[in-house]
Amino acid sequence: MENPVSHPLNTRSLFTVALSVALAITATGLGAQSVEATKPMALRTVMEKLGRDMQAVTGAISKEEWALVAELAPKIAKHAEPPLSEKMRILGWLGTDAGKFRDFDGHVHDAATAMGDAAKRGDGQAVITAFSKTQQSCLACHQSFRQSFVEQFYGKR
Repeated sequence: MENPVSHPLNTRSLFTVALSVALAITATGLGAQSVEATKPMALRTVMEKLGRDMQAVTGAISKEEWALVAELAPKIAKHAEPPLSEKMRILGWLGTDAGKFRDFDGHVHDAATAMGDAAKRGDGQAVITAFSKTQQSCLACHQSFRQSFVEQFYGKR
């Protein structure tokens, strides 16, 4: 296993981790507990907040409330992070796939930022395009990592 300390920690890599976990947790049920502890990982709270923000963006887009989209987009791009010990645990598990995770995270970050910029301009079509790219990046990450993440940190279901 690669040394997790050798991986640079940045917002993009952590955002990708967070997005992957969100659907992982949803897929196994919100009551799933860690194999190592009965207390859920802190990342669950981060992912729940991201999920609420993404749902709020969907509602704001449907009502053409561009100011709300502009307010929410940076919260998605620059979300809270789990504690360092949890990050290191996840990065250790990722090993050589950490770069792939970072790439997904970079795409999500860039798309969410573009969504906010478009909303500030009142460009609804560009908001929708950027939102779609955000969702596509989330889905690609989830499809790549969700099942193995859940098995690693929450046990086989």
